[in-house]
Amino acid sequence: MKKLAFLLTITTGVVLVSAQKIQQKDVPGLVQKGFQKQFPAVKDAKWEKENGKYEAGFEYKGEELSVLYNAQGVWEEKETEIKVSQLPAMASSYVAKKQLGKIKEASKITKADGSVMYEAEVKSGDVLFDVKGNFVKLAKD
Repeated sequence: MKKLAFLLTITTGVVLVSAQKIQQKDVPGLVQKGFQKQFPAVKDAKWEKENGKYEAGFEYKGEELSVLYNAQGVWEEKETEIKVSQLPAMASSYVAKKQLGKIKEASKITKADGSVMYEAEVKSGDVLFDVKGNFVKLAKD
């Protein structure tokens, strides 16, 4: 049992640190094509690869964005940085009630299917909420 717990801990640690910065030249052509189709004016995106997916971070029309694509260049989600005050009230209340600490950053996540989630970054990780501010999960750093 101890070995299993140890292996799970090691595996979880590897997954959490598996994001790696990559150069644009190392991003597959299908992913670059999908990105350029969606954001033709953006030339200076910062790329990361995590779990076989590609994330581009950049500024667009005055907003800080990141977009996620699968290896086939299909867009999966867009994350837009928002002010903490723009989080649903229930989300902010949850963080305070559970004593998760100060919210460092907040984001609105729009999935390819149009669904929306919110993310609050706290000391222990990212807290995810549905569109109404109901708690979904805590993704620990």
